[in-house]
Amino acid sequence: MSKPTILLIYTGGTIGMAKDPKTGNLRAFNFDNLLTKIPELNLLDCQITTVSIQAPIDSSNMTPNHWVEIAELIEHHYERCDGFVVLHGSDTMSYTASALSFMLENLTKPIIFTGSQLPIGDLRTDAKENLITSIQIAALQQKDTAVVQEVAIYFEYKLYRANRTTKINAEHFEAFTSLNYPALITSGVHLNINYEALFKPKLTQKLNIHKTLNTNVTIVKLFPGISKPIITALFSLPHLEGIILETFGAGNAITNKWFIELLQATLQRGVHIVNVTQCLQGHVIMGQYETSTQLKKIGLISGHNITTEAAVTKLMYLLSKTNTPNEFRIAYETSLRGELS
Repeated sequence: MSKPTILLIYTGGTIGMAKDPKTGNLRAFNFDNLLTKIPELNLLDCQITTVSIQAPIDSSNMTPNHWVEIAELIEHHYERCDGFVVLHGSDTMSYTASALSFMLENLTKPIIFTGSQLPIGDLRTDAKENLITSIQIAALQQKDTAVVQEVAIYFEYKLYRANRTTKINAEHFEAFTSLNYPALITSGVHLNINYEALFKPKLTQKLNIHKTLNTNVTIVKLFPGISKPIITALFSLPHLEGIILETFGAGNAITNKWFIELLQATLQRGVHIVNVTQCLQGHVIMGQYETSTQLKKIGLISGHNITTEAAVTKLMYLLSKTNTPNEFRIAYETSLRGELS
């Protein structure tokens, strides 16, 4: 039996930096010499090849155009490779990985995003473990079929469904969490696989890559004392087609008459508004409290327990399709890639 072939896709980020021993400065790491730099990778039972996006960047500068570039690299190598590991800065990793989960329809191979909090050449780096285990997970097969068949993020001994993740810490190695969905794999002495949590794709359908995303969207976070003129200006922006409204608790919002009327007027213009909770854990349940009853009545879309990262990328994905308002609502409130429950 041939060994699985894993493609490493480098996009930039801390994991791609190494310290110059002479100057102490950080510089981009040459991934063509990956096996020389990390000889432990030779112990993995797979073949590793590498590729980079055209211009690697800090993840703070990541855009939907880069998401398409990553998707096209996966598309180009999809038949020849058994799994993919995407090296990415941690700051916007959840956004990119969530977007890819929607863009790659009928995916049956693992796309594992990983990165690090310290550069790969640092003495205390978390990069080596994250990279080695990500490759090992991407190469996992049972009966010639990939164990993981979805987009995921591996960081600090945990593999999470990508579109369930949020970055919660800028300093600790445990940078990500998934509070509304369990870990897919936990790395210890052994890899403990949560088979029940893994996504089950339709194996009979071919990979379909969606490369068009609609970025005419915004995120509005409610807070006590939010200004009517400011929020009115935001909701009145030209070309606006979708809003992620981050509400309180279980989907609650202010009940001022002007606010409800503003929401109604925005909906009547054809702008989709998705109700997403500001809380890291829990569901939007419109109608549970009086402060969300009117939101349900006027027709806001429920984000259920979706993360903000997945909410905005799902909005971009669905807005690129031609749907009636009712079809859009049904699609948004349906779990497409395991992003909500």
